[in-house]
Amino acid sequence: MKRKNFIVAAVLISSHLFSQEQPDSLPSPNSAFSFLDLSPVIITANKYEQRQAATGKVLHVISREQLDQNPGKTLSEILNTVTGININGANNTLGTNQTVNIRGASAGNALILIDGTPVNDPSLITNYFDLNLINTEQVERIEILKGGQSTLYGSDAVAGVINIIMRKAGKKQSLDIHSTAGSYGTFNNSIVAAGFNRKASWSLGYTHITSRGFSAAYDSTGNKGFDKDGFNQNGLSARLQWAISKKLTAKWNGIYSRYRTDVDAGAFRDDKDFNSGSKNIQTGTGLSYQYKQGRLHLNYQYNAITRTYSDDSTDRSNTYAYFSNARYEGLTHFAELYGNYKGEHTEWLAGIDYRNNRTRQDYYSFGPYGPYSSTIKDSLARIWQLSPYASLVVKTRKGFSFETGVRWNHHSAYGDNFTYTFNPFYFINHQWKFFINIYSSYKTPTLYQLFDAFAGNRELLAEKSKLVEGGIEYFGAKDFHTRLIYFNRNTKDAIQFLLTDPTFYTYQYKNINRQKNHGLEWEAAYKTGHWAFDVNYTYTAGKTISAYDETGSKLGKDTSYNNLYRIPKHVFNIAAGWQAGNKLFLRLLAKTVSKRLEPLYGSSPLTLASYYTVDLYGDYRLGKQWKIFLDLKNITNQRYFDVLGYNTRRFNFMTGLGFSL
Repeated sequence: MKRKNFIVAAVLISSHLFSQEQPDSLPSPNSAFSFLDLSPVIITANKYEQRQAATGKVLHVISREQLDQNPGKTLSEILNTVTGININGANNTLGTNQTVNIRGASAGNALILIDGTPVNDPSLITNYFDLNLINTEQVERIEILKGGQSTLYGSDAVAGVINIIMRKAGKKQSLDIHSTAGSYGTFNNSIVAAGFNRKASWSLGYTHITSRGFSAAYDSTGNKGFDKDGFNQNGLSARLQWAISKKLTAKWNGIYSRYRTDVDAGAFRDDKDFNSGSKNIQTGTGLSYQYKQGRLHLNYQYNAITRTYSDDSTDRSNTYAYFSNARYEGLTHFAELYGNYKGEHTEWLAGIDYRNNRTRQDYYSFGPYGPYSSTIKDSLARIWQLSPYASLVVKTRKGFSFETGVRWNHHSAYGDNFTYTFNPFYFINHQWKFFINIYSSYKTPTLYQLFDAFAGNRELLAEKSKLVEGGIEYFGAKDFHTRLIYFNRNTKDAIQFLLTDPTFYTYQYKNINRQKNHGLEWEAAYKTGHWAFDVNYTYTAGKTISAYDETGSKLGKDTSYNNLYRIPKHVFNIAAGWQAGNKLFLRLLAKTVSKRLEPLYGSSPLTLASYYTVDLYGDYRLGKQWKIFLDLKNITNQRYFDVLGYNTRRFNFMTGLGFSL
């Protein structure tokens, strides 16, 4: 029986994104298929525009057409289908803390960009950005660049960057309205309008999501009466661009997002009056000057994120605190100046960026042992960084090209560090591409790791990584594309939370361990007639070498142990899409995930069972402007854990109506 289930899963499994353009005539079933279509102009690989196929880096694009084929899905659900990306919590309750792992790297080692600008939350221990704050209806496309990208993008770009490019005005006035409803009392409504004239363009979008949800914590007995954990979010985005002259352009952008969600006390533990909230405010401006052989950019962005947690005393799930209230604020200023120059066989890029981060954190609780409070003041918990960088791309007439680059980073707490990149790649007959990428990258210590009163350490250094990836890519006209990649990453001075004095139970963050990760990625896409197919596979392995175990307790000597907690060794995805005429589109998606290790404090890790999911999507066009859709997810009703003790969605659906003008 197990063998039969495995064969069924292997045949059905999927998870890559499918999409179609919708012109008046019958479209090619995968005309907007991101892995098959290499014609898009991208900017993330080198910070200036070029064709996706022209770079030697590993880059993946999720287009607006693909996002339109996934209405009602969260950003995490969509990213979780991309080769090499694992997002724990993508299918848990809305508002769940979600960490992005690329190629086995731990949380905070994948840098999120919004329109090319780094975003993060300085109040978090790992500094990552909460993807719950971005709604997919406000996104134009997503560019995912893997590998160590610190030379171009600085700290945290250790395993890759995810550039979320927000919607802007196109070449015509537009209006998009979507309304969806589905399981768990979930409703998602959005409107995006855009316009332009001879000198200016603008876009404005609003989204509202509400859900009654389901219990975040798993009720192992089924009779404890765990309550539902709801979610409510409002999001607003605006962009304005105007031409000051033929060569000089100015821009402004703003994002406001706020949500509240119910949370539980922990794994397998309910809480009926515990809730959290998160608010994100971003605003930025910039100038762009175009000259004959390139562009010069000057940008500034301000980002403020506030998180709150409130646990009332009416339902006492915590024996140490009857009541608790916490507020965490993170503020970021980012400014950059960079430009590029394109010669006949060379492309130059040079720039400098400045980052200023600070946080304030307040916590208060009252329990059987009396009140307790702690504060981290933003006058203390603050750092700044200044980083000049440069890169050079050389292209020959015989198909051989290479890129090299360097960054110097000065950090106000620990001083200086350097990174480099070297990327030779070779084209044969415009069909085969061979490439090697050699990177160094870094992650600076976070404000919490530096300044926390309990375990902070102001002597921390940056975590440093060296990465090598190599691969081969084949382009078979317009109907077939495949890519095979090997990657290897070695990290030293990795920061670990350590028990420094077992007598008095004192802890401290220290640069103490080494980490090694390696793996394979394989992708293929094929189309024939009205059918399109996509498949991908990821293999990831890794270990930590440290004199301390996972809990921070000292071992007798340096010991190697698996460090890929909640990250599967094998992930296999397949998708099949069928365009039935110019109105009906159907897609089958399936996904298999191998066993994972779940960390248990003070005990050996637990092995989580492997699982598979199958989704079925269909949409039907009612004329040129209207579309109805139905998305059936986890149709075999699989029960599984991404995080032990927390529910994932069983069989569920979303249905809705879209209007585009």
